[in-house]
Amino acid sequence: MNHLPVLPILVPLVTGALLLLLERRHRTSVLRLWAWIGMAGLLAVSVTLLLQVQREDMLVYLVGDWPARLGITLMVDRLSALMVLTTTLLAIPCLLYACAGWDKRALHFHALFQMQLAGLNGAFLTGDIFNLFVFFEVMLIASYGLLLSGARGARIKAGMHYVVFNIAASVVFLMALGLLYGMLGTLNMTEMAARIAVAPPERAVLIQAGAGLLLLVFCAKAALLPLYLWLPEAYARAPAAVAALFTVMTKVGLYAILRVYTLMFGETAGPLAGMAWDWLLPAGAATVVLAALGVIGAPRLRISVAYLVLLSAGTLFVAFSIGNAGAISAGLYYLPHSVFVSAALFLLADIIQRHRGSGGDYLVPIASMPSKTLPAALFLVAAVSIAGLPPLSGFVGKLQLLNSVPESQTAWVWAVILGSSLMTIIGLSRSGTRLFWRVDPTPPGGPDAPPLRRSEIAATVLLLGYGVVMTIFAAPVLRYTDAAAAQLLDVETYIQVLRDTAPQIREPSR
Repeated sequence: MNHLPVLPILVPLVTGALLLLLERRHRTSVLRLWAWIGMAGLLAVSVTLLLQVQREDMLVYLVGDWPARLGITLMVDRLSALMVLTTTLLAIPCLLYACAGWDKRALHFHALFQMQLAGLNGAFLTGDIFNLFVFFEVMLIASYGLLLSGARGARIKAGMHYVVFNIAASVVFLMALGLLYGMLGTLNMTEMAARIAVAPPERAVLIQAGAGLLLLVFCAKAALLPLYLWLPEAYARAPAAVAALFTVMTKVGLYAILRVYTLMFGETAGPLAGMAWDWLLPAGAATVVLAALGVIGAPRLRISVAYLVLLSAGTLFVAFSIGNAGAISAGLYYLPHSVFVSAALFLLADIIQRHRGSGGDYLVPIASMPSKTLPAALFLVAAVSIAGLPPLSGFVGKLQLLNSVPESQTAWVWAVILGSSLMTIIGLSRSGTRLFWRVDPTPPGGPDAPPLRRSEIAATVLLLGYGVVMTIFAAPVLRYTDAAAAQLLDVETYIQVLRDTAPQIREPSR
């Protein structure tokens, strides 16, 4: 149990390395077996980690037992444990869907899949901002391979835009880290928070500049307006299982903002407290409105789902930038809901695309799709959930958010959230009507549509089932997110826990 915090990184890392060695001499069935063994181990570790932080509140792990200011520090609280479990639960149906056959066509798929999980989990667990950059890069490099493997035509173009944009953001990230290290002499987030609080005025401007660059990078990763242009086409062109896994990647940027800016630039940061925070709420609201318009005007189902991912990111920006414990708790409930439902819609869009023949996932009336009853039912459940209609988890999350809006902001925040929900209903109703209802009664010509694959349907049902479980057990989940939000905002306790574990972290003299 002492080494539990490092296992969510170590398990997929070792599994990925093993799969890379096995793939030269063994069939796909062997790779799948070991991939599922690794996934089972990761699920066990993720659940154990969440249960452990419920008992102990926070875990600190010094990798190699190096001092915190020199080595890698992992800090596990309720928020990071929730993000690790969300990623693991998402990865299971994504892997199940890929094992229906797509993994055979993608070079190094299983190894890259595990490496991306290692990068994602590392980003959620690290307590050092330089290693946040390192895990970002591990995650991104794996995602480049997953997106571009076997790519042709439009996917190569969208993939190259994605790669170039993220490389540029990584360069800015490094510049910000260099500037902050020069001003503070450390990159451990907890120690940085203590030093920012007592930073002399002559350094405050450069610290603020470094923090501004960090915020720019995190907003770019989270696809905040106007830094969203890379997302719709890249996600719409990605293979279904990859696009479904990518739904959690924008949440990494949101997590980084929530973690770094509440810890380093929260109420204890002196003159730099709340730096640039007031801009996030209107930017998030604008992102929500733009994404809702994208859902209505999308020519393809996958483009529509990509804009739904963008809309969920904007909604989370609104929740987190309000800043009170209730709004953050509502956002933490809404986050896994939006990840699971968006991923289910990406898988469903791929199923629909194959079964509509030449019409693909374009929202145009064509011949009726064979065996459309089950896909139509799944689409209805997903649409109700992601639009925020009762009784599913989207409604619970948005209701909690609306109840947490301060009185001074109630009118316009309610208008944005409810208006975007109405626009989402309109857009998804349009999509469902053109895909399943207003169709040409003439039987489709050409070859018969492929049969529905059980594993693909099972993966989609599993993702939607997560949302149903979150609805049934909404009360305990919200109690957990309430505790996570309160813990996140208690910066002094966060700093004290690391000082107790790593005595070399001391409050700097004024």
